[in-house]
Amino acid sequence: MKETTMKPLYLLAMITPAMLLAACGEKAATNATAANTSTETPATMAGTDNMSGDMGNMAMPDAKTAKGSGTVTAIDKAAGTITLDHGAIPEAGWPAMTMAFKAAPALLDSVKVGDKVAFELALKDGSGEVTSITKQ
Repeated sequence: MKETTMKPLYLLAMITPAMLLAACGEKAATNATAANTSTETPATMAGTDNMSGDMGNMAMPDAKTAKGSGTVTAIDKAAGTITLDHGAIPEAGWPAMTMAFKAAPALLDSVKVGDKVAFELALKDGSGEVTSITKQ
C-alpha cells in the first residue's frame, strides 16, 4: 500500500518544481523584453516642479502631431529647448505636466518666460518637438 501512495506524491514533487520554473521563466522573459524596449530614463510624472527626460515610456497613440497650451517656464537657447508647464495633451496621451521640448531658434526668440502660449508638436518616438508657438 505504501507503494501506491508514494507514486502520486513522487509525481507531484517532480511536476511542481518544473511548473514553477516554467512560469518563472516566462515572466522573466517578459520583464527582460520590457526592460530592453526602453533605453531612456523614465521621466518624473505630474505634480513635480520640473520634468526632464524622454517620454518614451508613456503610451502614445499613432498621432503625428498634437496641440497644447501652457506657460513658458524656461528657455535654453544653447540647448535649443523650451520648457512648458502644459495642460493634458490627448493626442500624445500625456497628462498635464512641465517638460522641456526641442524647438527651432526662431520659435525660442518669439516668446519669453511667463508667456501663456498655444503650441503644436511633431510627435516622434515618445517625445515632441515644438513646430509652432503663439502667445495667447
